[in-house]
Amino acid sequence: MQQLNRSDRMMFSASDDSAMMKQIQATHTPDGREFDVNPILHIIEDILHRATPSIDGVLNGTSGHVDTLEENTNLQSSFDGMLEALSYIIHKISCELSCKCSGGGDAHATTMLLFNSTLTNYSWDAKMVLTLAAFAVNYGEFWLVAQLCTTNSLSKSVALLKQLPDILEHYNSLKPQFDAVNKLIKAMLDLTKCIIEFKELPSQYISTDLPAMSSAMAHIPAAAYWTIRSIVACSSQIASLVGLRAEYIVSTTEAWELSSLAHKVSSIHDHLKKQITLCHQHIDEKRQIEAYHNLVRLLETIHMDNMKVLRALIYAKDDRQPLVEGSTHTTVHIDVLRKKHVLLLISDLDLSHEEITVLDHMYRESKAGSEHYYEILWLPVVDRSIAWHEGLQQKFEQLQKMMPWYSVHHPSLIEPAVIKYIKEVLHFSKKPILVPLDPQGRVLNQNAFNMLWIWRNLAFPFTSEREEALWNAESWGIELLVDRIDVTVLNWIAEGKYICVYGGEDIEWIRKFTSSAKAVANAAQIALEMVYVGKSNARERLRKIVTTIMEENLSYSLTDPTSIYFFWARLESMLYSKSQHGKSVENDRIMQEVMTLLGFDGSDQGWAIFCKGTFKDVARAKGDRALTSMLEFGNWSGEANQIGFVQGLNYYLQQLHTPHHCNRLILPGIDGGLPGKVICAECGRIMERFFMYRCCVD
Repeated sequence: MQQLNRSDRMMFSASDDSAMMKQIQATHTPDGREFDVNPILHIIEDILHRATPSIDGVLNGTSGHVDTLEENTNLQSSFDGMLEALSYIIHKISCELSCKCSGGGDAHATTMLLFNSTLTNYSWDAKMVLTLAAFAVNYGEFWLVAQLCTTNSLSKSVALLKQLPDILEHYNSLKPQFDAVNKLIKAMLDLTKCIIEFKELPSQYISTDLPAMSSAMAHIPAAAYWTIRSIVACSSQIASLVGLRAEYIVSTTEAWELSSLAHKVSSIHDHLKKQITLCHQHIDEKRQIEAYHNLVRLLETIHMDNMKVLRALIYAKDDRQPLVEGSTHTTVHIDVLRKKHVLLLISDLDLSHEEITVLDHMYRESKAGSEHYYEILWLPVVDRSIAWHEGLQQKFEQLQKMMPWYSVHHPSLIEPAVIKYIKEVLHFSKKPILVPLDPQGRVLNQNAFNMLWIWRNLAFPFTSEREEALWNAESWGIELLVDRIDVTVLNWIAEGKYICVYGGEDIEWIRKFTSSAKAVANAAQIALEMVYVGKSNARERLRKIVTTIMEENLSYSLTDPTSIYFFWARLESMLYSKSQHGKSVENDRIMQEVMTLLGFDGSDQGWAIFCKGTFKDVARAKGDRALTSMLEFGNWSGEANQIGFVQGLNYYLQQLHTPHHCNRLILPGIDGGLPGKVICAECGRIMERFFMYRCCVD
């Protein structure tokens, strides 16, 4: 029974001994010769793959791998260039393995002999690949004879002289050893590939100062040692099968040694795989930062057209068609957007149907005329830390089918550097943004949603200068508040009627308020029209409320949920637009009025605003005070007759005012643009600021 000698056992147990590593390092004197090890490694893998059948295959006289050899043509063409220079060294190592391992000598000594002589001038990865190549030659020749001996006369004769037929005779005893050899071969190949992967890391993105890289460099000599030591052990196993003796079959020592080596090599591989993963993460981060800075510079540069910018925003490095055209749902090339005004719609997959519907309407309006012509391109931003699954794919496709404009074929086409730019420069977080690009690819505005929502396509081409000019021509009035959301309200204005705009979600308050307001209008002998505008972020409840209002004929109402959404979205857009232009509640009336309405909406009560024609004269109040003023009309009817209905109502509301109140204003979270100060609509004091996190599924 062959046993490991004492020095072998001690060396194996002290695998991480620094003295041994110093000894190995001392043998390493590379002379600068470099060659591509990958073609050789492909040949090695091919040999070991074909030469490692199951024992059953040998018993049956068939190969364990019955595949074609066509791929060898490509491998050989890659290998021929270096064959002349390396064939001698591979042959020399092959002979040394055959000679030193056939007598069952000291494995460590044999390994160190290879390090000190034949391999000393090569790099670590080359040492491993060249030794593997030499082993593959011996191993391949051995199995070539073993596999063909039952069908080929020449192989049968050679096998008889080497006593290889005994392998078939002692199948059950040999199987654990062959399994151990196969396992060790796989571990050696995995570790060798890992070392080569370190060698191929791009030096411009990584250095030895990186902890993961320095740790790997410290372990590579040990990886080379234990790989070559394992090759020596496998070679000894194969050599021992030549002239096989019956008494040798019962030994399990060699199988134990091979299994222990496989465990050791796999442990080193596991450690180095963790380091290579960290290195790749570092490289990816470096590349993303580089790509991000390149993108920033690109978007700050004037170009002949917008193609460079769009190709940088969307992965289009080949001839693929990365866009989907909304009306036909066919893939198209990015060139369809050349020299066009493009609005980049940037959102996650929670883009609401109302937002798409309103944007769809405005997009079709722009298509109807040539004056405000632009294209829209949807760039969906998804969280890449969450694995893409079928549910997300279906959600993406459902949104995509609703859009008549262009969209990317898949969210993965948007590179991490682009997402970084979108978040850090364009300040996208959760709420969708609309970024206009001119035909030369210049960013005209970081978010044109506010302009488009307030003035529709009149805001084209959506520059800050155009926004400023539109505000200079604007004044607060019901026309601005309602715009073209509902033509009926505009007709009331033209007819000079009194108008009451009200909202909330308390249906009992709505019933009492509308009936009492109608009674007051009859008593005051005025033409009063009432319109219900609902409440933001209460879509499902509003459907029931609107249905009740219509069925009970309580008042006129914005019946379409999209119209109600748009009413409140425009108010928010006005607030953010004013804030971005440096306006505040102290110096801008439009901002004051918008704040008041949004404050009303943030309360748990109903609310109402009365006016005639424009908002030059206005009276407004929240739920209880608004209802009380209607029920107590007799207390201020005299003032209504003397100074006017709206003025009289306003006078009485001031009488009802009490210092005890609690108002709150809820605004969507957007990075930047939030007003610094908010004035209370009740008392005029500056409101306190709090943070609110909310998830509201209605």
